[in-house]
Amino acid sequence: WDLLRSALDLIQSCDDLDRQLGDHTRSLETLLEFYVSSLREVDRLHREFEQAVSDFEWQDTDGVMTSVKQQARKQYGKLAEKVQLVFTRHLQNSGWPLPGYLANADVFDRLVAPRLQQNGRKIAYLMIDALRYELGVALERQLAEDGIVELKTALAQLPSVTPVGMASLLPGAGQQLFLRNADQSIVPMLGDQVVNTVAQRMEVIRKRYGQRFAEGRLEDFVRDRVDFDADIDLLVLRAVEIDSHFENHPDTAPAEITNALRRIRVAIHKLTQRGFHEVVIATDHGFFMNNHAGAGDVSSKPSGDWLVVHDRCALGDGSADSNHLIASAEKLGIRGDFAKFAGPQTLASYRNGLLYYHGGASLQECVVPVITMQLKAQEQPSLNKAAINISYKNGAKRITTRVPVIDVVVDAADIFSTESDFEILLEAQNSKGEVVGEAKAGGAVNPATGTLTLQAGEKVQVTLKMQMEFEGKFKVKALNPKTNAIYSQIELETDYAV
Repeated sequence: WDLLRSALDLIQSCDDLDRQLGDHTRSLETLLEFYVSSLREVDRLHREFEQAVSDFEWQDTDGVMTSVKQQARKQYGKLAEKVQLVFTRHLQNSGWPLPGYLANADVFDRLVAPRLQQNGRKIAYLMIDALRYELGVALERQLAEDGIVELKTALAQLPSVTPVGMASLLPGAGQQLFLRNADQSIVPMLGDQVVNTVAQRMEVIRKRYGQRFAEGRLEDFVRDRVDFDADIDLLVLRAVEIDSHFENHPDTAPAEITNALRRIRVAIHKLTQRGFHEVVIATDHGFFMNNHAGAGDVSSKPSGDWLVVHDRCALGDGSADSNHLIASAEKLGIRGDFAKFAGPQTLASYRNGLLYYHGGASLQECVVPVITMQLKAQEQPSLNKAAINISYKNGAKRITTRVPVIDVVVDAADIFSTESDFEILLEAQNSKGEVVGEAKAGGAVNPATGTLTLQAGEKVQVTLKMQMEFEGKFKVKALNPKTNAIYSQIELETDYAV
């Protein structure tokens, strides 16, 4: 039912937005405004649909839902391609980035550097790989209760690949970013310094801010593995899980997005505890989920002297053809050793079978979020308390299915709790604390956050989705999603053949 519901939502949204599209195709500006206000919703619904497919796929051994999946994907693909042709037509004429919009290459100098000039201000700069625009909208909503949050629309640096995109988020990138052609590969430069790797990029910031600066992986910070002094003013936290999971496991990647956003929420809570005042969250590029593509949906490469980049664009020189957007590199905001930029006019790529990609020119790849957040000071502990209890089949200790149903009950612990909402994260963890099962999206479980919100006195049943390869003992934990504090837990064991 969750799959059918998400398919219906996606198809209806595609139909509605397709009818509205004609009123927003006059210029690149009007198309961009339509995308950030409305059209990005269809990307969210498509992602949640693909998550529902992933949750259900292994159970559908007879292919009962095949026609449903095909129809929903066909509708999304039809609308996405229609929008893409409008986008590439305008892009060739208007250039990139559009005046009046925040360019990713200016994010640090405009949003981070000025704050660091204020004495005693502590800023965290989160560089999140592949946080596309609709995910920024979802994240903004999740963070709203933790501080004053503002979502800005930014335009990614072309080509929309990680080394270039991450380099564009560095100090001075707006004036100094340059793409060098070195042995038929792109090498991003900042002035005379190579910035192709994480270490090289972090060294740029270290040279500018010295002992005021520290950096690390966001996941390590969440696990208290990033050590830095109390006098650090600029903390850079990096995360690559969304892009990495899509590149390596595209079929199950939509569920990983929920985990990635959850880690950002936990990191925000920890930053507040460490005395940080502000957070800027930026990304290198977006992405497109290409699940609707058929066997022949591949583009021929442009003719000429081109360096193909990440299967979605080429840099170099050559002649135009009817299948390609070709423009001067300068017109598309690219400084470097390359005269022109080329990319498919459609959402096709140069390689067959890609379910996920970035690197080229599309709204999904190139329109990105920047979130600025002023953190709330630590408040006194809330008076609202609740006793959250979880159980399985009246106390049974073994599960015989990979989708066990857990009972969750919230009881008021004091008179102040009766009208309060309590957000709960339900996870199955092995003996090492690794997640081996998660709450299945749908019903009481919010697909964006992976959590459920209940009031005192409420009781719900939540389906856990266990990892296919896991067997053995584990704990089901009801957690506070911001602090990872344990509300309640039970010990269970698998009793099925893997």
